[in-house]
Amino acid sequence: MSKKLLSGPYIVWMIGFIIIPLVLIAVYGLTDKNGALTLANVIAISTPEHAKALWLSLKLSFVSTVICLLLAYPLAMILRKRNIGKGSFIVFIFILPMWMNFLLRTLAWQSLLEKNGVINGILTFFHLPTQSLINTAGAIVLGMVYNFLPFMVLPIYNVLCKIDDNIINAARDLGAGFWQTLLFIWIPLSIPGIISGITMVFVPALTTFVISNLLGGSKILLIGNVIEQEFTRGSNWHLGSGLSLVLMVFILISMALIAKYDKNGEGTTF
Repeated sequence: MSKKLLSGPYIVWMIGFIIIPLVLIAVYGLTDKNGALTLANVIAISTPEHAKALWLSLKLSFVSTVICLLLAYPLAMILRKRNIGKGSFIVFIFILPMWMNFLLRTLAWQSLLEKNGVINGILTFFHLPTQSLINTAGAIVLGMVYNFLPFMVLPIYNVLCKIDDNIINAARDLGAGFWQTLLFIWIPLSIPGIISGITMVFVPALTTFVISNLLGGSKILLIGNVIEQEFTRGSNWHLGSGLSLVLMVFILISMALIAKYDKNGEGTTF
């Protein structure tokens, strides 16, 4: 009974800040301004401008996730190979950026990439041609990779640390080379961490609007920007909620993948 009572504050928090907002989004998304049931707000995702924003969001999120995975997996293997514990200073360095405000981290890249920013200033100093870095898709991908890379490294590293060295040694004793060990031992055993990392990067990258606002300007609109504008500038909560319901489909798919490949929560606990 005492344990159940301790869960009371969390239940209240979950109801007030998770369940009720989700119910409100569903109500607004499936009704019109007169309160009548409609699917028009959800079907609006198929309009050319909304479909274009969704497709661009999916493409940039996919590219960012792949880059994060390619960077994170070798890094996680290096950390494990050097027997760096979870409480070490190097692991702390990877966690440290997440303690800084998300907006400030993105603003820092804006200062670096803008026309008169640090990078172009260095190029000018060496008499090299300046580059148009800000307000591009590449700048948005760079911001996503920088902000979400730790969320890919930590789950993979956590799973790799749990792999028994005897398994790796046995594979080598049987004649397996590096690539054979990687493809048939390391990667299959680290699937829970990979799936968790992909989910933790792809979902926030798909729904972000801050990064695209600051690094993409008004030239590049992702689906997150469209939804944000419907709520703030257009005051059309019904359409914004309907588009949000479409994005929730991708979140549910990611949750299903985690439930299937990471049943024990190996990739989500650190």
